[in-house]
Amino acid sequence: MPSPSRSTVRSERRPIGAGTHAAAPSPGDAAGALPCSRRAFLRQGAAGLSLLAGSILTPSAAWGAASVLPPSRRVAVGLIGIGAMGSGHLRRLVADPGFQVVGVCDTDRQRRESARTIVDERYATDRTRGTYRGCTAYNDYRDLVARADLDAVLIATPDHWHALQSIDAAKAGKDVYCEKPISLTIDEGRRVVDAVRRYQRVFQTGTQYRSIPTIRHICRFIREGGLGRVQSVFTLFNNLASFMGAGRFKPYEAILNVDRCGASYVPLDFPLPAAPVPEGLDWDLWVGPAAWRPYHPLYHINPSPGVVPWSFCDSFGATSLTWHLAHSADVIQFALGEERSGPVEIIHPSSGEFPTLTCRYACGARLHFVDHWGMVKDLYHAVPADARLAGNFGGVFVGERGWITTMSTGGQVEGGPDALFSALNLPTREVNIGSNDHHANWLESMRRRTMPSCDEELGHRTASLGHLANIACTTGRSLRWDPVLESFPSGAAANRLRARTMRPPWRI
Repeated sequence: MPSPSRSTVRSERRPIGAGTHAAAPSPGDAAGALPCSRRAFLRQGAAGLSLLAGSILTPSAAWGAASVLPPSRRVAVGLIGIGAMGSGHLRRLVADPGFQVVGVCDTDRQRRESARTIVDERYATDRTRGTYRGCTAYNDYRDLVARADLDAVLIATPDHWHALQSIDAAKAGKDVYCEKPISLTIDEGRRVVDAVRRYQRVFQTGTQYRSIPTIRHICRFIREGGLGRVQSVFTLFNNLASFMGAGRFKPYEAILNVDRCGASYVPLDFPLPAAPVPEGLDWDLWVGPAAWRPYHPLYHINPSPGVVPWSFCDSFGATSLTWHLAHSADVIQFALGEERSGPVEIIHPSSGEFPTLTCRYACGARLHFVDHWGMVKDLYHAVPADARLAGNFGGVFVGERGWITTMSTGGQVEGGPDALFSALNLPTREVNIGSNDHHANWLESMRRRTMPSCDEELGHRTASLGHLANIACTTGRSLRWDPVLESFPSGAAANRLRARTMRPPWRI
């Protein structure tokens, strides 16, 4: 395998536009309305997966004159990772006249060659005009980020690659769009932030949920005091049982011991037997910096059985944080005004203070993790018994003046009392997960050299909330957290879980 150190050489090409990061805009400040989407909440099954993974669509005509931009004036972008989500991003990129896809990368030859064909066919018209030079397919992402003509990369690889690839891209002078979560540990996330700032890159976290107009509107309303003082927030935090209940796990039930392991809220290490590596798959490079696991089709197979098939394994994913919690944490912390900080305490249910894992913020709000929405009514009695709670992502906010939901795919926004909606003045109570401008905001930020709607610090703090929850579950105890120092004041065991070593020779 080539030495990882070769990726530290920064490109000497000039960045797009001029200047450095400006003040971060609020989620409502992003311009444009280009449809895209994000990972489905896996507990809802294949229907939810298809809905979200298939909703990264052709952009609208909102760009107008931009549609005639020659390739030389487009943002030259490379895609790293071409699974279910990566394929959706690819369709989004090639349909946008502001981007020019010059390279695709995957350790699976079948996936990268298929992606290259999609790009070449989409740009066939440009080729006949003599302006298109072709898309290059790469096995190793470091060969892609080393290109001097590359402006940016979109990273849609498994979670264990996110931090290292983001940092290497930043060092090479490339702007970055990275799928969530941006890290598998708190330490990795902070290193991503440091690298992006050091090399003055534009970094967009792939939590598109915050860019849905209805969600932005509600978050601003809550943040500006529309609910009065927020007392409690509820969001989903799921164990492995439902994920491992899928049919693809059934042949391995004896090995996985779903009855016992399904109760875990954190990813686990399962001794899956080695299987023959499919032809054309560079498995050693796929595992990369993660702890070594022999190939098994539960981790990777064609066609992909879902957007994050590997997320049950602690080497590659982070369970709820990977599945849906990153979206929820992002908008919840934004609405609370805590998006650049975090909780000050994680309260384990063993303490007896609350029946489920709970985070307390300095503002006084409590974030309760629940297995299902029924717990909000039946266990916490936080909303009326006849309240309709359904859907994915987001959560239920309860304040002095009432309550409101920010979930999607389960129907319209709900809340009470009725007078709350008069004050809220929502243009629509429908949450259209495809109507967001996340990619467009990234594109505009690269052109103007400004911070996008979900920059590196926001991505890090969102991921950190999930990591804190997992650490509390792993240690089995309540923990105090210092969001400034990013450490546990009195928790040696917990502090050790803030980082993990990478498999040699990989390192940050």
